[in-house]
Amino acid sequence: MDVRLQPWSEGALPLLRLINTQEMRRHVGGPEPEELLLARHERYLALPEAGLGRMYAVLLGEEQVGSIAYHRRDWRGEAIYETGWNVLPPYQGRGIAAAAGAALVAVVREAAREAGAPRALHAFPSVRNAPSNALCRRLGFALRGACDFEYPRGSGTMMRSNDWRLELAAPHRAVPR
Repeated sequence: MDVRLQPWSEGALPLLRLINTQEMRRHVGGPEPEELLLARHERYLALPEAGLGRMYAVLLGEEQVGSIAYHRRDWRGEAIYETGWNVLPPYQGRGIAAAAGAALVAVVREAAREAGAPRALHAFPSVRNAPSNALCRRLGFALRGACDFEYPRGSGTMMRSNDWRLELAAPHRAVPR
């Protein structure tokens, strides 16, 4: 299966509109109005320049079939990377999210090598989103438990989520002599 990550661009706005449906956003509060969707698109475009992470379109061959991202945030007093993803309904259940997730984990592991970079990647799917929770497990994340999570950030809207954590680098341990 030819699944690739393509950095977010102006050409990904139609994909964002396809994701902005009741079905696709049922676990995160429903579709957004156009002005909020356009603001989200602009934030995605600005992530790399700000040094905060990166949004990607997920490609199957040359077709945009989903999105996946990582970005820095503070979580419970720790700097972490956060990830989230979407795969359009006609492409769900085919291993595309797992392939995109594995590719993203490799990208984030590289980012974590930089001085001062977070050393853990978290995902916060709704406790009711069984496919996303299963994907976290499949990608090697460890379940830390349920939590209340603000989404979208800054909205004041809380959702009941699972906190999944993936260590990006094994802790360095001194070797006894």
